[in-house]
Amino acid sequence: MICVESVKIGDIDCLAAKIDLPATPPLLVIIAEKGFVMCGFLNMEAAERLGAAAAMVSGVKTFEDVLNAEVKAVTTNARKLGVNVGMNGAEALKHLT
Repeated sequence: MICVESVKIGDIDCLAAKIDLPATPPLLVIIAEKGFVMCGFLNMEAAERLGAAAAMVSGVKTFEDVLNAEVKAVTTNARKLGVNVGMNGAEALKHLT
């Protein structure tokens, strides 16, 4: 099943997508205007190579988990926007708007 919904972070509206996969946790991504926060299923090296402003969190199963999880990795372009390892997903998304 694929679920797409709006997630509000303060005054910011982000698009959130969840893809349920067989026998594994879901694939999750929350997209802001200038970048996104993704779960560990997505590839940081590819995001870097493509010039995306991306942050990665892990161990998440829900959108709320993504917002609260600690950022484990960031791309160069996300870092330029103020996203840092150690902040939570919601903080990262505020920098990506």
